[in-house]
Amino acid sequence: MAVKPKKRKTVRAEALTGSKLMELQNELVISYKILRVTVGVLGMAMPLVLYAGGKLIFGFGVQLSLSAYYHTSMRDVLVGILFALGVFLFSYKGYGRADDVAGYLACFFAIGVALFPALREGETSELAKRINVIHHIFAAGFLLTLTYFALFLFTKSNKKPSEMTPLKRIRNTVYRTCGGVMLLCILLLAVYIYQYGGVGVFLGSSVPIFWLETVAIFAFGVSWFVKSEVILKDQEESTAVKWVPHEANPSAS
Repeated sequence: MAVKPKKRKTVRAEALTGSKLMELQNELVISYKILRVTVGVLGMAMPLVLYAGGKLIFGFGVQLSLSAYYHTSMRDVLVGILFALGVFLFSYKGYGRADDVAGYLACFFAIGVALFPALREGETSELAKRINVIHHIFAAGFLLTLTYFALFLFTKSNKKPSEMTPLKRIRNTVYRTCGGVMLLCILLLAVYIYQYGGVGVFLGSSVPIFWLETVAIFAFGVSWFVKSEVILKDQEESTAVKWVPHEANPSAS
């Protein structure tokens, strides 16, 4: 007796409608905007939080550097912010491989700064001095990577310069200004540390490292805050949905 072949059951996948695609795309855009806002706010707030917390809660004044707060009652706050920045930067995805690598490096350097503290004032042990050298390497790498973000990654666009919107041009000006400020602060820090030994009055301040680091970190925060497009946001373009599975990130901003 011949056995009739069983009919195969076919499963029809539910097609994604335009509205569902738009909803998914909007969720991705919002999540990346939230990430950028968070990084920006953490960057801008860190110096103020450390200073205000030390002054108002624990009663001590400004320290020699942001890293010097590690040796105060604000240690946990400093380490917590650095780890939070590291995690968010690690999660950041941009245009391509260069963005990913920059995010990974920034995460690595931020956590390195937190784990290898700067030399405590008056400390003379050889181990502490070696850790201090490692700390400065991580700190320099962190600031340079953040500068790279502002100068070279945030200014990217999928449009030709002549096709950029006026607000995109303004944002690029902000990114380059922030990157330039950060780079200048890094150069001044290098001059102060290697030319003056990191001691004494420099640029009219007795704590120049603190102020230069503060300006650099604040500029970093501003660049990320602008990147979120909470301000200087372009008008929404056509409602047509273009879904590219491999590129889950929102378009250049």
